[in-house]
Amino acid sequence: MVIQSRRAERTAAPWVRTRLRSAPGAALALALLVAVTACLAAAFPRALERYEDEGLRHSVEQVPHFRSVVGLYAPAPPPNLPQDQREHALRPATVKRQYDSVLGTVRRPFVPDRGQSSYGVATSVNQEVPDRWLPRPSGLPARVALVAQAGLADHARPVEGRLPRASGTVTATTPEVEAAVSADTAKALRIKVGSVLHVPGAGRDALAVRVTGIVAPRDRDGAYWATDTLLRTPVLMRVTPVDPDSPRYWLGSLLLPSEAAPALLGTEGRPYRYWRLAPDPDTLHHRDLSALKSALAALVSGPGLQQVRAATDPLTNAGTELDEVLASYSRLHSGVSVLISVAAIGSGTVAAVVLAMAGGLAADRRRTELALLRARGASLPGLAARLLAETALVAVPAGALGLAVAVRALPGARALPAVLAALAVTVVACVVLPLRAAAAHRLVRISALRQDVTSVRPSRRRTVAELTLVTVTVGAVVTLRRQGTSGGSGDQLVSAAPVLVGVIAALLLVRLYPLPLRGLAGPTGRLRGVVSHLSLARAGRSSASAVLPLLALLTALTTASFGGSVLAGISEARDHSALLAVGADARLEPAGDSLPAGLTDRVRRVSGVRDVAAVSVAYRAKPNDGLRSVPVVGVDPGGYAELTRRTGLGAFSEGVLKKDRGGPGAGAVLPAVASPSVADAHGSAAFPVSMEDGSSVTVRIVLVRDVTPAVTGADFLVVDRAGLSATAARPTALLVTGPEANGRALREAAGDTVSVSLRADERARYVDSPLQSGVEDLYTVAVAAGAGYAVLALLLSLLRAAPERIALLARLRTMGLTRPQGRRLLVLESLPQAVLAAAGGILAGWAATFVLSPGVDLTAVALPPSVAPLGRAPLHTDAWSLAVPALAVVAVTVGIACVQAWWAGRRGAVRELRAGDAR
Repeated sequence: MVIQSRRAERTAAPWVRTRLRSAPGAALALALLVAVTACLAAAFPRALERYEDEGLRHSVEQVPHFRSVVGLYAPAPPPNLPQDQREHALRPATVKRQYDSVLGTVRRPFVPDRGQSSYGVATSVNQEVPDRWLPRPSGLPARVALVAQAGLADHARPVEGRLPRASGTVTATTPEVEAAVSADTAKALRIKVGSVLHVPGAGRDALAVRVTGIVAPRDRDGAYWATDTLLRTPVLMRVTPVDPDSPRYWLGSLLLPSEAAPALLGTEGRPYRYWRLAPDPDTLHHRDLSALKSALAALVSGPGLQQVRAATDPLTNAGTELDEVLASYSRLHSGVSVLISVAAIGSGTVAAVVLAMAGGLAADRRRTELALLRARGASLPGLAARLLAETALVAVPAGALGLAVAVRALPGARALPAVLAALAVTVVACVVLPLRAAAAHRLVRISALRQDVTSVRPSRRRTVAELTLVTVTVGAVVTLRRQGTSGGSGDQLVSAAPVLVGVIAALLLVRLYPLPLRGLAGPTGRLRGVVSHLSLARAGRSSASAVLPLLALLTALTTASFGGSVLAGISEARDHSALLAVGADARLEPAGDSLPAGLTDRVRRVSGVRDVAAVSVAYRAKPNDGLRSVPVVGVDPGGYAELTRRTGLGAFSEGVLKKDRGGPGAGAVLPAVASPSVADAHGSAAFPVSMEDGSSVTVRIVLVRDVTPAVTGADFLVVDRAGLSATAARPTALLVTGPEANGRALREAAGDTVSVSLRADERARYVDSPLQSGVEDLYTVAVAAGAGYAVLALLLSLLRAAPERIALLARLRTMGLTRPQGRRLLVLESLPQAVLAAAGGILAGWAATFVLSPGVDLTAVALPPSVAPLGRAPLHTDAWSLAVPALAVVAVTVGIACVQAWWAGRRGAVRELRAGDAR
């Protein structure tokens, strides 16, 4: 009995090996399908994680360093302490020890970049330098900041002279110290090696600062130099920053050695200690975003700050804008997460359906074999186990290969999500065939039952399941319309709404499409010839298992239509925003008050330029002599009206600015086109407007428009510039129409004194974050993958019916059916289902986009956070996204049917008409 048991255990392996050897083509096809699907499934989370990490790092790196650096500041010891104790607190050894203690209190995942982080001592009050040889633009003395920042030798290279150093022990009474200045500071303040600057002292003589070297930053844009840009770049300051006519003075930095920091106590600069922690971009990961925010909050205003105060000074304060940067990235990610989920769920659904169809095709091809095994006594669990072992022997290595390819192609991401995705694909591929076989062979039958829709009626369970799906779909759609994607809830039910719409359309089409075909089969039966009637009759009695092909097709079509509409909406939002920012295809503005003479004619002669509209914009015009400024745009009515018509920005006719206009003179009233805010403030009555040149005009608002090409703000008045004074009417900008205009030629024609802004350049600037471009790439790949799987589902559907169709053609040829008639029969039989599927896909895609559009805002994907959105970017239906996938389905169906008919015609009829053939 033991020997028999061992023999029974050995019989399973030869059977599996024999089955694989008998059908190597089917095994290879299954392995290829599983490998490709597992590779795509594993690559998706890895690609998304890479894009998320790159987007987070880009968000941190693109902002100025003073926003991303965490600054810790402590004042100098109070004057009531002994002088030696105050000096000891500023010495480099003390500040360095405190810096090391600060680094020890930082909690991961916030990791400071030690190479760009800095610490030292600086003055908080900029000191006036009385030396007369320094430049004085408005007669005011220059001011300097004294900075003793550690690590100067590691981050700067001497251009002239040498780095500063301290001789002996520096105290608050040291009469002279050495310093270095940046090359920009030396050039602007006319400082040379050997120059001496005298900084006023506090209760002592002036501190003499001798410049021993001029240095250049090794990494000019690094956090060491760019956190406080005054270290490398002087600034021409105004006494009153908001007053353009305010007196000006130079402000620069003197870079002292860290050993000279105690000398700052002898000045009026009020020195303070600082420790600036620059985040290390390589350690930033999206998966750690919540923990990063928590660690940052603890350091800035929580337990971490208490530890820093214990290690440095009780009065140490912390400040950073990194939390705002992370919040901005979170809003961007929230706007794109649901859109990514829609693409992932759609493509995943189609891939799962294709795997199920592949298993169903294998089960149908082996129906006779499996029925014979059941008739000979094979148990249902044993049969399923054998099929599982047979499939796993092919699918598991294929899934592992797909996972390995994805990991190798996309390094730098976590392995667990990719492993789980590939494992899910492999498990589905393994269990589909056993489950389909177990469901089909629960009962032992002598012959297979008919599977067309006239024999297999929908069960009550199926009806309940379909009604449940309808309810779930309605709930998902209502949820999406109420909360939208901008809230970033990440609800997967909301993300599955377009797929559920396609699923419901597939279920409805399976129930309804036989009805019109049967209705058409009757009238076609009275026509001459049997091809039309037979094709419609067979299409109307197609297999009841056609729900899976239709499900794959409609899900893919709905996802492709929705995805195409998303991509088209993103492109349109960027185009519109770029047009609003520039006002035309190109915009030319002078550096001074007016454009050079003859510029308009030179621009008209540039290749690709269709038209040029000259405008004069007075940004500080004041209606009713009030305090509020409103930009007044003077235009040529004809050219500007044509520009508004072409761009669609506040279009109006030429006569609007000419009707009811008074004659020339002081009492003339100019018709004006105004923004809604200006119209609400001034109404339709005439009112005076004071221009920048001192002249005054009277205008009356005759038309209201939300936008206008010349200005981007919410307030404007557009008038005929013929009614303005000669000074106010001088053109200050040229708006160029011509999408093909050469930007280089425009800049050459404009010269160095005129800036040229191109709409194309502005649009290119909107792809700001790798997360945005990554979302577009992932969406495109997901839609393409869904379309590929839909074509594969169509092919599997036709392959499943191929043996029966070939046998039918063989029998009909014995009755006189010609080969051309056979080809038409197969094409016409496949065409109704394809046409109905294409029509259902168009309707499902349109319905999904139309119903879900109120809850989808594409602003976060289309525009970078640095660009203020000028309005909501809604989702709308794109005709090409609806039509192209649907027509492709019809074309592929007809092509496959033609190839099938051609192949069937090449084969003889003897094999198909064998006696005893179960077909």
